[in-house]
Amino acid sequence: MLKLIQLTLDLFDPPAPPALAAPPETVPLPVATAPAEPLDAVLAPATFHHPRANRQAVLGHTFVAYEFRRAKRRTIGFVVGAEGLTVSAPKWVPLGEVDSAVQEKSAWILSKLDAARDRHDRIESARIQWRDGATFPFMGEEVIVVLDPRHGGGALLNTAAEALPGVPRHTLHVALPQRATGEQIRDAVQAWLMRQAKSLFIERLDHFAPQLGVQWRKLALSNAGTRWGTAHSDGTIRLNWRLIHFRLPVIDYVVAHELSHLRVMDHSPRFWDTVATVVPDYAQLRGQLKDEAIPTW
Repeated sequence: MLKLIQLTLDLFDPPAPPALAAPPETVPLPVATAPAEPLDAVLAPATFHHPRANRQAVLGHTFVAYEFRRAKRRTIGFVVGAEGLTVSAPKWVPLGEVDSAVQEKSAWILSKLDAARDRHDRIESARIQWRDGATFPFMGEEVIVVLDPRHGGGALLNTAAEALPGVPRHTLHVALPQRATGEQIRDAVQAWLMRQAKSLFIERLDHFAPQLGVQWRKLALSNAGTRWGTAHSDGTIRLNWRLIHFRLPVIDYVVAHELSHLRVMDHSPRFWDTVATVVPDYAQLRGQLKDEAIPTW
C-alpha cells in the first residue's frame, strides 16, 4: 500500500516555540471550574481570558486567565491561539514551578497574546454584511455586489473601464431579488468565487509545475480554517479557495510552495531554495498571508 506523505502551509504561521516548550502532543486531563476573577483582573489595564481558564497570572500589569493542562510530556509548554494561552506541564511538575515558568516567559506570552488580539480585531473589521452593495476582495481588488434578478442565473462580473478614484471598478451581478437573505447572497458569491478559484489554481499549477520539474495529479479545494494548502506525495494538491481574495503574486507563492513539496517534502533550506527558483520574493509574499485580513464569512 502506498504510504502518503503530507505537507501543509498554515494560514497563520505559528511562532517558534519558546525554549521551555516541547512539541504539543498533549493529553488533556479534566480541569476544574475557572475561579472567579480576583481584584487584580479588574484593576489590570489589559486582560486576556481563555474560555476554559482554570488558572491565572498577573504578568507585569496584564491579567491573564489561562487554560492549564496536565499532559504526558517532559517539559512545560506554552501555546497561544485564538482563544488565548494554554499551558501544559507534566504530572510531576509542582504548580509553583509552573507559575514561575509563566512569569519567566511573560514577555513572549504577552507579545503573542497582543498579536492574536490584533489579528482577531482585523478579522472582525473585515466581516462582511451580505446585502446589495456589499463589497469583498477578489484577487486584490474590491468588488461590489449588485442584486440583479434580471440576470439569467448565477453571477456575472462586470468591469468599469473608467471607474472614479476610490470606487471599485468591479461589480458582481448576482441573480437574486432585493428581498434575498444575507445567507442566500453569501452562498451565491461564495459559489462564484470557488469557481473562479478552481479555474485560476489549475492555470497556475500548470504554469509552475513544468518549471519545477514536477507533475500534479489532482486539485481539491479546501475550506480549512488553519491551512492555505496541502501537498501529498501522490501528486494531490489541496488549496484553500479563500486564496482568491489575494493578489495573483500571493496566490502564485502558495501554488509554488505546494508544488515544491513534490520535490522536497519538508521545510529544509533546500525546499526554500526550490521555491525561490520560481518565486524569488517568496518571503515578502509569505508575510502578506499573515498580515492581510481576509473577509470573515
